[in-house]
Amino acid sequence: MSITINILYKGKDNNALKFAREMESSGTAQAVRNEPGNLRYEYYVSLQDENTVLLIDSWTSQEALDIHHSTPMMNTIAALRDKYDLHMQVARYKNDEDEAPDDSRYIRK
Repeated sequence: MSITINILYKGKDNNALKFAREMESSGTAQAVRNEPGNLRYEYYVSLQDENTVLLIDSWTSQEALDIHHSTPMMNTIAALRDKYDLHMQVARYKNDEDEAPDDSRYIRK
């Protein structure tokens, strides 16, 4: 079972995008991607609201996520959120492959 967390970062004056760019340019985002158990860590820009950025963050397990949350890197991320005065909306999803419906007929590869 994997866990995916969608975080909407919202701020003024393109601060969410500035935050995401600094996460990337500083190497912090890549450091998260390199952590054991990380499956995905990607930022996306909203076409509906230029002041909103979506982070899709996926982990192999709650244990891997808990370990990530206990690292000093979280202090770096929190400081950047404060620097850019960001507010967050969070949605959390668990993926259980055994119970997943077969949606393959709707997916074009």
